[in-house]
Amino acid sequence: MLRVLRTTRLAVAVCLCFAPLAAAQSTSPASDSATADLTQQGKSLEGVAAQIHELRMALDAMREQLAASHNESEELRQELRTVREQLESLRRPSGQAARPPAAEPPTRDQLDALAEEQELLRAKVEDQEQTKVESGSKYHLRLSGLALMNAVSTRGAVDNLDLPIMAEPRLPGESGGTFFAGVRQSVLRLEGFGPTFAGARTSGGLTFDFFGGFPETREGVSSPLVRLRTTTLTLDWKNTAIVAAQDVPFFSPRSPTSLASTAHPALSSAGNVWAWTPQLHIDHRIALSNDSTMMVQGGILDSFTEELPTEEYNRTATAGERSRLPAQAIRVGWQRARNERVAALGAGAYHSKQDWGFGRTVHAWAATTDWDVPLGRWFALSGELYRGRAIGGLGAGASASVLFDGPATEPASSVQPVDSAGGWSQLKFKPASQLELNAAFGRDNPFRTLLGRPPAIDSVDESPVNRNASGFLNVIYQARSNLLFSVEYRRLWTTGLDDATRTADHVSFSTGIAF
Repeated sequence: MLRVLRTTRLAVAVCLCFAPLAAAQSTSPASDSATADLTQQGKSLEGVAAQIHELRMALDAMREQLAASHNESEELRQELRTVREQLESLRRPSGQAARPPAAEPPTRDQLDALAEEQELLRAKVEDQEQTKVESGSKYHLRLSGLALMNAVSTRGAVDNLDLPIMAEPRLPGESGGTFFAGVRQSVLRLEGFGPTFAGARTSGGLTFDFFGGFPETREGVSSPLVRLRTTTLTLDWKNTAIVAAQDVPFFSPRSPTSLASTAHPALSSAGNVWAWTPQLHIDHRIALSNDSTMMVQGGILDSFTEELPTEEYNRTATAGERSRLPAQAIRVGWQRARNERVAALGAGAYHSKQDWGFGRTVHAWAATTDWDVPLGRWFALSGELYRGRAIGGLGAGASASVLFDGPATEPASSVQPVDSAGGWSQLKFKPASQLELNAAFGRDNPFRTLLGRPPAIDSVDESPVNRNASGFLNVIYQARSNLLFSVEYRRLWTTGLDDATRTADHVSFSTGIAF
């Protein structure tokens, strides 16, 4: 570009210098041609002026092009500098200061962490771009679950090897312990997200596991049957939701943390109100401040009494269902989220009517309170307490809802509702995002005020239990975002109507892949 400008300037100077000489040499001394010569000389000067004007215009255009090229070069340099900075930030781990060019290369652990982060980002992008499960409708369907393997060792006799809730009497000839492995606590969940209805977002889900029993075949112990656990249907507005579900009772939403206990929540029959129950409830959220919310819930539930089904396929009514009234419940909860720490408190109430035949009616009720409170940076305390009557159907205790002072089929036998109190509490220690330690204890304690002589007691349960308690210690390690490991020790204490306490130990190693 500079050479062109210099050549143009030289040409202009040469033209200006030699133009008068050329004009002078072309002039004739004859007087009769003077006028013609002057006219010709004027035309030559006009042509030279026109050429000079054109050259100046070309020079101005070249200057403009040169300035534009300079600006483009600066922009390209800036973009190149930005790209280099981005590449440098991708090469070093997140949060680390920029290194000078002569710094040491990143370590193997840092490269592995960066590779894992890139893999996670790629998976998230692919999740947005693909349809995982094809649905029969145009709406989104999501499949998730947990493939879980449990290796278990027990000492003493228990009611269920996979996930015991009671210690049983040790029979003569037994070895006094077991070791086995199983996968039937693996979980599958389907979630569907439907259209907007009356301004509400609609969604639903089904959860299955393989805790439904065993087929009577030689390989039956390794071929567990599928079981429906929970199902939900939700209409959710900005501050209000209507939920139809078979799920944990909405007035008792909390449970302890345990990877070894997924077939039912931990501390079942030992102070944890959890029984998956058909229910319909309305939830209303009230914002108290920027970080705190109050929740008011109310609804109806199927009135369960923990009676065993009388037939394999045909459903018959239980005492709660024979009353022709659903159970009623309410809950008021408060929650505050601050600095990624959530504190929550709640209180609930439950009532149902039970008809045990021959005019024998019982009013069942329960009052509950629950909490989840952070204790500093690493600890959290959660739990629940309850007081109730005839609530065996809620899963909190191993005892029945009622007892009789004679055969339950005799009209003369009077019914005695079982009063009980109990609860559970858990201390969580989480020193890192991938590691947590949990210690929990729960107990259900029925009151036997009018039982009389134990041999005369009849119960809807084949093996009536007075008190039942359980405690556990576990460590859960999340090696990757979906790879889990856990070791848990559990102790069970079960006391019968004869006041004899039986104990058992349950040690499990669990590993699972969440998907």
